[in-house]
Amino acid sequence: MTPMKQQSITSLPPSPEVERHARMVKYLIAMGIRMVCIVLMLFVQGWWLLVCAIGAIALPYFAVVFANVQGGAAASTVIRPGAVQVYRRPNHTESGT
Repeated sequence: MTPMKQQSITSLPPSPEVERHARMVKYLIAMGIRMVCIVLMLFVQGWWLLVCAIGAIALPYFAVVFANVQGGAAASTVIRPGAVQVYRRPNHTESGT
């Protein structure tokens, strides 16, 4: 009988609350950069205005994509326990009891 591999706390995926918080932080950082682009559009000219406008327009899409990207594949792999094995005591008929 092979021993069952124990589940390690480090091999478990993050809890839904932690994962949601991490996504929100990534999204809010991207939206903060977008707001900076929008404000800078009021003060810059020439090519910088175009760069800020593209940033303000494209960042919402990329913010959602980057926020929803899963972490490493190793972090989401959960080790499942093996099949249940029946343990039977050895039959000792030597002593005759």
